[in-house]
Amino acid sequence: MAAASVLLTGCNRASAGTTIAPANPQAVEAAREQLDLIPPPAKSRYMAIPSLSEWENPYLTVQQNMATLHVTQPDANQSALGTGGMLRPVAARQQDLTVRISDLPAALDAVPEDSWPYGRVIAIEEAHDTPASSRPAVRRNVEAAIKTLGDLGVVVYEWNEGGGLR
Repeated sequence: MAAASVLLTGCNRASAGTTIAPANPQAVEAAREQLDLIPPPAKSRYMAIPSLSEWENPYLTVQQNMATLHVTQPDANQSALGTGGMLRPVAARQQDLTVRISDLPAALDAVPEDSWPYGRVIAIEEAHDTPASSRPAVRRNVEAAIKTLGDLGVVVYEWNEGGGLR
């Protein structure tokens, strides 16, 4: 019965005025140590990407009560033959993970080093079609995510709805 109440309380929706729980400092430090193994980003590489559909590093879509971490696993086949074709579609290597902002360090710690071809940079965007009443909460989540990513030593590349840097 107690476990059921814990599970049910975890599913409650946060109100617009709810503050975002900060990430655990120990989790941030452990994740930072792992992320330090990834080289710093090359601005010339990631600034040339025209849309998130072509982005190969992890990226975040931030919503009112959560964030979605999009990760593209590296292609295990090193041959250029059939890359992106019917037998080796990029979409088959993409994974989406729904996380709380406070769990972001642990989630990024689990992303393989090979999934960061541009270096230690992550794109972040606000969820599309957010109702006007939810926009302040979404923006607070974006700012909390940016702070957490900064604490992890990850460069943030913020996308606006039309694409490109904000």
